[in-house]
Amino acid sequence: GSCRGNSVERKIYIPLNRTAPCVRLLNATHQIGCQSSISGDTGVIHVVEKEEDLSWVLADGPHPPYMILLDGNLFTRKVLLQLKGTSRVSGLAVAMAKPSPSQGFSPGLKCPNDGFGVYSQDYGPEFAHCNTTLWNPLGSGISYEDFDFPIFLLEDANETQVIKQCFLDHNVPQDGAGPQYPLCAMQLFSHMHAVTSTVTCMRRSSLQSTFSINPEIVCDPLLDYNVWSTLQPINSSGKVDPQKEVIMVATRIDSHSFFWNIAPGAESAVSSFVTHLALAQALHKAPDIQQLPRNVMFTFFQGETFDYIGSSRMVYDMEQDKFPLRLGNIHSFVELNQVALRNDSILWMHTDPVSRMNESVEVQVRNLLDQLSRSSTGSSVTLQEAGFSQPLPPSSFQRFLRARHIPGVVLTDHRTAFQNRYYQSMYDTPENIRMEYPEGLSPEETLEYVTDTAKALAEVATVVARALYGLAGGTNSTSAIQADPKTVTRMLYGFLIKMNNSWFQSIIKPDLKGILGDVPQHYVAVSSPVNTTYLVQYVLANLTGTVVNLTKEECLNPEKTPHTDKDLFDYSWVQGSLAPNSSSRVPLCVRSGVRLSKALSPAFELRHWGSREYSTWTESRWKDIRARIFLVASRELELLTLLLGVAILLLSLLTTYFINAKADLLFSLPRDPGAVAY
Repeated sequence: GSCRGNSVERKIYIPLNRTAPCVRLLNATHQIGCQSSISGDTGVIHVVEKEEDLSWVLADGPHPPYMILLDGNLFTRKVLLQLKGTSRVSGLAVAMAKPSPSQGFSPGLKCPNDGFGVYSQDYGPEFAHCNTTLWNPLGSGISYEDFDFPIFLLEDANETQVIKQCFLDHNVPQDGAGPQYPLCAMQLFSHMHAVTSTVTCMRRSSLQSTFSINPEIVCDPLLDYNVWSTLQPINSSGKVDPQKEVIMVATRIDSHSFFWNIAPGAESAVSSFVTHLALAQALHKAPDIQQLPRNVMFTFFQGETFDYIGSSRMVYDMEQDKFPLRLGNIHSFVELNQVALRNDSILWMHTDPVSRMNESVEVQVRNLLDQLSRSSTGSSVTLQEAGFSQPLPPSSFQRFLRARHIPGVVLTDHRTAFQNRYYQSMYDTPENIRMEYPEGLSPEETLEYVTDTAKALAEVATVVARALYGLAGGTNSTSAIQADPKTVTRMLYGFLIKMNNSWFQSIIKPDLKGILGDVPQHYVAVSSPVNTTYLVQYVLANLTGTVVNLTKEECLNPEKTPHTDKDLFDYSWVQGSLAPNSSSRVPLCVRSGVRLSKALSPAFELRHWGSREYSTWTESRWKDIRARIFLVASRELELLTLLLGVAILLLSLLTTYFINAKADLLFSLPRDPGAVAY
């Protein structure tokens, strides 16, 4: 016959599969984030949709501790600090607000990366700690608080509805009195192994690695790779001539939010690095790039959200002669920051007022600003100076200025405070930068549809590319230098909406197919390279490289192939596009100058875990992160069940004892009546 089984656990628990936890991060002095107890935290669910609902949780409710299902619009510093100060709350599940909160939401700091930029008591003290300009006034700082209970984001509206229905069926108060058992409860597991600070957790991990055969590491440094390339190829294993001048173009490629691995970063990161990629492609269209007196370096920094991990490492490597370029090679610096939310099509040019007091630097900065302004003539982009008394916004350029007075400019869509109302939050999505598509488009049609945002960013890319051509010494017409809106719209779709699309599939290596997840995230993480880094690397190679006629074996082993130069170029065997009317791809070999360099803070290289000079951010390890709901009985019923179980156990033991004691009598064989006794 047929046998059927059913899990008892599935009858009791409903797992919540689409959640994102708040996890613990640590730096030299603090721990931030959230964690549960080692066995998970449990509480009776209470839905809080307005502030008045909190009174039941904090004072009136008879069944603490409570697990709160919080409306996304109430996920504020004020509410969280109320919940943090009570033992009546065991955890928090946050429902995404749709639409995004109209008042804005930024869990980051009001003064991002404070203390790790160029301004200090010794350099521009009047600008230190955002004294002149508060860059992120909406920043609540909750991402940098420490919570001793778990906080999870509910990503699936259907799961949120299941929890609400369970609450309505079992937990709604009756006429001001507590509901009757059974009650709907939630359990959250997110126990973190690291505590106190990076100094403590790295010391413990180091001791484990030294003395244990099976070390249990408790935290890992945030790390990844920077992506870089040059207009004219350079020897990656050698050193650039000290007399050769290079213009550095930079942007960041990472973002962050309150919840782990939820970092869409549409305005804070993606708008700028997509523009950067587009201008790199546009500049390569100039016919005389190999004859330009100056080279141009395209740099994409990783980990900048966490006290400039990528840029500080590149500066350190340049100072230590571990990079092909030295700081002395840098002629000038152009950085693209947040550039998508332009009012009246204005792009602001920020410079450093302290270094401009040096006459030679001032002359070069003025030339840089004039070149950018001239390049915008005839375009829809208006470039304006932010003002001589205005400091630099949080930017990678600040780390280079700490090492050397370099002429530079940071381009942003804001003169003072950020226009981005969702900086470092889960709401910094395509909608935030006004990416809109007609209804009814297929995924392939959406990929190719040129949005107004793509057109605007392509205009910015064109202006900056033409300015760079002039700065590099170009004298010919710049009409050929034109960013492609279609390429920009493809990149925006891939980096913000769906990574697993036909274009991204065609430009990556076959063994990297697994990195193409559906929902793009741009958190730096602890495993490297992350998906964003790989994709920026291969998009840049696709846009600036050339297809070469090499076989797969020759492409994968260029050092064994004549007429190839592995020191000047990188060779990648990529999947290629689908053949016409076929499901098979036509692979090809792409030659480019794209390289990766470490984005690990020098603090970990030097083992200075308490450094105030370099980033010291680490991420705690954990074993289990999950969430589930179930019905819980009253304490009385649980106690009665326990007592009955104990009574049955004792009765069983007593019965077993007596049966064992009388075993001879109870289980002896009857005497054979036919046997004769003598």
